[in-house]
Amino acid sequence: MKSIGGKSSAKETGKAVSEAVKTEEKPDEKIDFSNVKIEPLFEEMVDFDTFSKSDFRAVKILACEAVPKSKKLLKFTLDDGERKDRVILSGIHEYYEPEELVGKTCIAIVNLPPRKMMGIDSEGMLISAVHEEDGHEGLNLLMVDNHIPAGAKLY
Repeated sequence: MKSIGGKSSAKETGKAVSEAVKTEEKPDEKIDFSNVKIEPLFEEMVDFDTFSKSDFRAVKILACEAVPKSKKLLKFTLDDGERKDRVILSGIHEYYEPEELVGKTCIAIVNLPPRKMMGIDSEGMLISAVHEEDGHEGLNLLMVDNHIPAGAKLY
């Protein structure tokens, strides 16, 4: 909105600059995958009916903490779109610290039967990408855009 003198307000100018910075394209960082090994694809086929029974959802990480007496497990409290207390345990502490994951949007399979680990029921599984690089396992938790709401179904 312009003032009577025909100049844009400072607030609008700042907003326009902020929007320009947001839309400025950043070149993709080149990553060398030449030393990366991945597991071979499964040869066994899964029929569509079996696949469609899996319920993949976007989940928001509300809280994350290390599980006492475990070197690997992190305990996630998730918003799955229907309730805000879904607990999933994941053995990814070697790759992530709990505080860096709070607020992120991830993908989980939410219709697995509960599995007790370290005395805690885990109600699903977070999806990660795993690879081997220079003889060491690498893992990346699948994180998606935070604009995707909790509970959004993946097809």
